[in-house]
Amino acid sequence: MTTEASVQDPDSILLPAAAERPVPSAAARSRRRMAAFLAGGLLLAGAASAAYYLRLVAPFESTDDAFIDGHVIGISPQVSGRVAAIHVDDNQTVRQGDLLVELDPTDYQVALDQARGAEAAAKGKLEQARAGVDAAASAVAEAQAALHSVQATVENVDRELQRQEGVTARARSQKDLDGAVANHKTAGAALERAAAQRQTALAQVASARASVIAADGDYQKAQADTRRAEVNLGYCRITAATDGRITGKAVDPGAYVTPANPLFQIVPAQVWVVANFKETQLRDMRPGQPVTVSVDAYPDLALTGRVNSIQSGTGSRFSVIPTENATGNFVKVVQRVPVKILLDDAGGHLLAPGMSVEPKVRIH
Repeated sequence: MTTEASVQDPDSILLPAAAERPVPSAAARSRRRMAAFLAGGLLLAGAASAAYYLRLVAPFESTDDAFIDGHVIGISPQVSGRVAAIHVDDNQTVRQGDLLVELDPTDYQVALDQARGAEAAAKGKLEQARAGVDAAASAVAEAQAALHSVQATVENVDRELQRQEGVTARARSQKDLDGAVANHKTAGAALERAAAQRQTALAQVASARASVIAADGDYQKAQADTRRAEVNLGYCRITAATDGRITGKAVDPGAYVTPANPLFQIVPAQVWVVANFKETQLRDMRPGQPVTVSVDAYPDLALTGRVNSIQSGTGSRFSVIPTENATGNFVKVVQRVPVKILLDDAGGHLLAPGMSVEPKVRIH
């Protein structure tokens, strides 16, 4: 039999336990919220860092060991002389064919006049030698005619001698026979002399032709000397070989210059970037990949370009004194390989060889 005292309310049983549980203080609750906030912040920062790395770091390779490069054309005189006039100054823009420097042309003008005189003399000797060939040919014709005349005389003398020898001793006189024999000998000697004269005339023709060849060679040499004198005179006017800017001017009017003296350099407007990437950065780098280039001189400028080529060798291998790792203690050093990057457009900014840049190549 159940009494009222034995019947208890379940809530009345739990109330003492709930009443005994400690209530968290405001500070504890604040610490818990702060911990949760920090944990969420760390998760967000980790996610942001991962996204930044995957989007802006992993697909790129960059280096600060890079600079602007370009052609630097040294201008030196091709002949020695004293500077008469200078028509350019440092950092001046020039066009191809512009007159830069003039040398005193006096000595070279005199040399040209002498060469032209020697050429005229050589031409006269050549004409004289050619005339000698004609004269020698005429002498051959004359000697040939004389030979024919003597041959006719010899034939007549031979017939007379044969006639005298064919007559009986009683029908001929000794005087006639002796005369025929003497005439035969004289005609034979004349024939030999005429033949010799013909051979001499032929030899003179050959000699005259050889003289023509020699004179022609002298004339051609004189023409070449004249051409060389004209070229040297033209070298007294130094002109720009290409468009560009004058750099490193080191000459003044009145100075005596030689081909060994550089006067200045011309730097064309076309430039590119040479970036020395670590060898460990080249695995996925290929020609044609897009590049973003920041220039130290223009912090707000971002240039674009593309990888043009990768050098077949490290920079140290092509240095003046290559490193020799086969001797002494070896310390492994990560090598750098030059990569040529062509720029799309400089944006009107001055980019000079040697300026520092930082390229970023998108490899993925």
